[in-house]
Amino acid sequence: MLARQRQSAILDRVLGAGGVRVVDLAAEFGVSDMTIRRDLEILAGRGLLAKVHGGAMLVTVAGPGSTDEPGFAAKASRQRREKAAIAARAAELVAPGTAIALSAGTTTAELARRLVDVAGLTVVTNSIPVAEVFYRADRHDRTVVLTGGARTPSDALVGPIAVATIRSLHLDLLFLGVHGMSERAGFTTPNLMEADTDRALVEAAERLVVLADHTKWGTVGISAIAALSDADVLVTDDGLPEAARPVLTDHVGQLWVVP
Repeated sequence: MLARQRQSAILDRVLGAGGVRVVDLAAEFGVSDMTIRRDLEILAGRGLLAKVHGGAMLVTVAGPGSTDEPGFAAKASRQRREKAAIAARAAELVAPGTAIALSAGTTTAELARRLVDVAGLTVVTNSIPVAEVFYRADRHDRTVVLTGGARTPSDALVGPIAVATIRSLHLDLLFLGVHGMSERAGFTTPNLMEADTDRALVEAAERLVVLADHTKWGTVGISAIAALSDADVLVTDDGLPEAARPVLTDHVGQLWVVP
């Protein structure tokens, strides 16, 4: 078994049981205690579990603060089905030959995978994972612009270099991933520099499409990106609370709720 396969299996055990012991995992997988401890360190470093004496347990979730910023891998493990459904619906907006931007985020990375076969795209992104998806697809009829900048825990490139690059461009569509959304705060992020970069993307695009699963409702990051009313389309999933739906319907251009 490869290390990555073993780590995935370990994570499944933690998610299922809430906690695991090093000695039990070593016996199950037929490896040394030291090998298991290295696996746990890797998974803990990605924010997927918490190491404790003699083993590991689920990361304690106590409601995100306004500056909490999980890593890309940690976020990618959450709401996978919802993000896939949102990405599939959003992909319907992309026509061949258009210039689009994808902000950093796990849902936008899922969208990128849905767009690799769309012909003639120009893609601007400040996301390393998004750029990698298109790089691996290797189409000669596509242009990919990675903005450059300082790297955040969520693998976004942000700061003055990213903003300067984006401000020189004119884009048809922006697909924006967000940390949170609320009636009062709008669309927000926990990273101040990422907010500047996202605002530049919003200004560069003719249309704004926000991709946000239901867990983003009521979460507020420290810095605002845009008002709810700035979104031409908001694509979310049917886990969205009923109370949120009329609020969003009143503010965004179109609310798409996917099953």
